[in-house]
Amino acid sequence: MDLKSLLNKEQFEAATTIDGQVLILAGAGSGKTRVLTHRIAYMIGDKGIKSYNILAITFTNKAAAEMRERVKALIGDEADNMWISTFHSTCVRILRREIDKIGYKKDFTIYDSSDQKTLVKHVMKELNINEKDIDGSEILSNIGKAKDKLQTAAQFKREYETDFRKNKIADAYLLYQKKLKENNALDFDDLIVKTVELFKTVPEVLEFYQNKFKYIMVDEYQDTNKSQYEFIKLLAAKYKNICVVGDDDQCIYQWRGADIRNILDFEKDYKDAKVVKLEQNYRSKGNILDAANKVIANNTERKSKVLRTEEIPGEKVRIYRAFSDTDEGKFVASEIKKLREADELNYKDFAILYRTNAQSRIFEEVFRRNNIPYRIIGGLKFYDRKEIKDILAYLRVVVNPVDTINLRRIVNVPKRSIGDATIEKVQQYASSIEDSLYNALLDAEIIPTLTARNINSIQKFTEIMEDLIMMSEQLSVSELIEYVLDKTGYMKSLKESKELEDESRIENLKELVSDAVDFEKNNPEEKSLANYLEKVALVQDVDNMDQDANSVLMMTVHSSKGLEFPVVFMVGMENGMFPSSSSFEKDSEMQESRRLCYVGITRAREKLYMTSSEIRRVFGRTVAYPQSDFISEIPSELKEYVNARNTKPKTSQNMFAKDLGPTANPHSLRSSMGLGSNNHTKKETAADALEKLKDIINEGENKMLTAEEATMGRKVKHNKFGVGTIVKITKEPNDVKLMIAFDNQGIKNLMLSFAPLELL
Repeated sequence: MDLKSLLNKEQFEAATTIDGQVLILAGAGSGKTRVLTHRIAYMIGDKGIKSYNILAITFTNKAAAEMRERVKALIGDEADNMWISTFHSTCVRILRREIDKIGYKKDFTIYDSSDQKTLVKHVMKELNINEKDIDGSEILSNIGKAKDKLQTAAQFKREYETDFRKNKIADAYLLYQKKLKENNALDFDDLIVKTVELFKTVPEVLEFYQNKFKYIMVDEYQDTNKSQYEFIKLLAAKYKNICVVGDDDQCIYQWRGADIRNILDFEKDYKDAKVVKLEQNYRSKGNILDAANKVIANNTERKSKVLRTEEIPGEKVRIYRAFSDTDEGKFVASEIKKLREADELNYKDFAILYRTNAQSRIFEEVFRRNNIPYRIIGGLKFYDRKEIKDILAYLRVVVNPVDTINLRRIVNVPKRSIGDATIEKVQQYASSIEDSLYNALLDAEIIPTLTARNINSIQKFTEIMEDLIMMSEQLSVSELIEYVLDKTGYMKSLKESKELEDESRIENLKELVSDAVDFEKNNPEEKSLANYLEKVALVQDVDNMDQDANSVLMMTVHSSKGLEFPVVFMVGMENGMFPSSSSFEKDSEMQESRRLCYVGITRAREKLYMTSSEIRRVFGRTVAYPQSDFISEIPSELKEYVNARNTKPKTSQNMFAKDLGPTANPHSLRSSMGLGSNNHTKKETAADALEKLKDIINEGENKMLTAEEATMGRKVKHNKFGVGTIVKITKEPNDVKLMIAFDNQGIKNLMLSFAPLELL
């Protein structure tokens, strides 16, 4: 095989450096899978290495399958003798052969998340842990994080000996592991943890696999956690023929346990390691690539590398600053229509990338109105998400109490001790008197098969529903949704949850309130609850499209990793959205957000748009966010504004999230400033109105900051520390404490009454 004609200089070096330790820093779009597959082919075909002596590990089954197919295309059936698999699949194969040596039977069961939840319930019951005090999901989350760090239950117990809550969780962890063992079962995390335990406690097993896998390759090394890192380190310890491939600039899963230090410190672990940088990009046009380089260069925790391309510069990155989130959606839709005609593109050539799934709603609605087919990757369509369906079910029962399907959905959501068995008893009674389930619930005290506890729980539920029915006649749809979230305890249960996915559910429910506000605004004559539910039902009917259809793709930036598209729209590029507000409080989070931005930019091949809006609705309220700092990090020669009013940052940059109220809109803004709503001149646009409002808000330049003026995102100047941005505000008994991120002095905590802070 003539590799020199198939690979560029750096790829060839990476593919033919076989013995020893190799770190391949593979930039976005640099052909790393091509390098890995040709490296394997070279090892077997040219170097005479036996295929069964090679282990290749990646993170997903899809990536492993693709690599296996490509290797087989290069070397034929010989590929069947080597292990190309994920971490978990590799460990399962080892454990099936060897786990009896650490006290388990080889026919162990692997527990999925549902099995884990059931097991934890038994554990909590045995330990008398009240779910109201510590939720089962919190226990599982803590156990999972501990296992990622190779922390045993006993070690976890010792670490949190003086922490009452964590000590309880430690007891649960101990009993959870005991019961797993009794059931001859492993959970998903145990697959790696137990393999590491096996290697450390049974040296002859480790030696066998070290001799078997004399050559080890690991893809996406930047995403490894401690247990995966330790597994690889043990395997490679004897022969030290280890090749890891990854990109520290694409480490975006730290919240899931990935440790960026694993790739950054590779050369410390292996002093003789050779580093090969793949900097030739085969995906993006020059300007897009340069923009990505400029943004990521602002991170300090990274290996030095600069992507290059032989492609033409192409078009500049297009920056669009919309007036509102709805206008942002309309702009994206109009550009897609325009580009399809001008460049003869298919819908599948376009991707909409956002920070959180909740942001899809606006684009879904605009696309439906414009007959643009779309599909959502890595998430359900907005109205199909569990939390949205739950609240809509409450609203449907409010409108129609005899709707048994929706009533059954919500009667025990959130949990209120009304199980399936109880509902069946009520249903049997309802059927015997030929009445609805809801009416039978209202008469619970006369149903003979129910216990006093059953009756008490049901009466609490019906009291809530009767109250919601009454309030539905007094509140608007958006107000009623907020009332439902509060009255039912649904929002409270999510906020108390420690599950990461429940944070996303909260964002989605806030977006539902915003959706209802938009409905009321756009349907002033027909804004009843029944009309809203009809609108939602119609949306669901037309939403069930063929997944294989030619459609615009919508997804989070996280979901887009590894993909590429001719045209990419990165939307919601505002401080507070992307990067999120929490990124301003911790530098490591800001650096991860910047890496996420880098991933988004490098998904684009031909054209890249980065859009934001002056105002958007968050939880039913209208707020003003400044344009993302990441856009500012792209030099002016690489970007162009496609709407003239934003060629320079406006005064909105002084606001992190200025609350403009729940019903702010162009007409109300004009009216509040005496501009009139119908007889204004053509020059008095909504944008003009907003700009005037901002000027009013930001009056008093170079004046000393007062408590009233101290708002999130406000730019201030300190006579010693220089210019900074307020990122956190804490009210003290007689003062206000400000956390300020200074441009050149880092983060400082200052008391307002003592700090000489000047307004900018």
